[in-house]
Amino acid sequence: MQPPPTSDFDHAAALADCARGDRSALRALYEREGRFLLGVALRIVRDRAAAEDVLHDAFVSIWTRAASFDPARGDARGWITSIVRHRALDVVRAGARQVAVDDDGLDALLDADAAAVATPDMAEAFALSAGLGRLDDCLARLDSAKRNCVLYAYVDGCTHGEIAERLGAPLGSVKAWIRRGLLALRECLA
Repeated sequence: MQPPPTSDFDHAAALADCARGDRSALRALYEREGRFLLGVALRIVRDRAAAEDVLHDAFVSIWTRAASFDPARGDARGWITSIVRHRALDVVRAGARQVAVDDDGLDALLDADAAAVATPDMAEAFALSAGLGRLDDCLARLDSAKRNCVLYAYVDGCTHGEIAERLGAPLGSVKAWIRRGLLALRECLA
């Protein structure tokens, strides 16, 4: 989960400082976002070592491409997150190895998931809800097929084929649901 935004950290200014060669700005970005971004990478590549490599490569890319960030085109924090996400998806597409979980490990993960669902942290739920704002409202307006497809693709980092498999739906339908869902979100957020 993304930490709630605070007014005391200016991501765009940190990127501008990186573009000028200020290493302390990159360090500040890493300290502020590293844990969250590692989680983003880990959800996609599903391997801790690979996720750490993705995060390292992404921060090298952030450093070298910081000058290309344009605040008129979007949020600095979103730009940083998209670099990590795209890097992680590249690793998955390149055939990065996935760690097989034995039955005991799977049971432990499922128990931990069940416990987390049974006792949600209200502060985290509130922070997530506040952070999503209008996006949450727009997602709620989508029918469940479109919403699930968009979330699987952009939150979990699933490919169209993986989404089709998860939903038991034809690949063409999944692609259409994602496209229509994104168009509806764009219209809702405009």
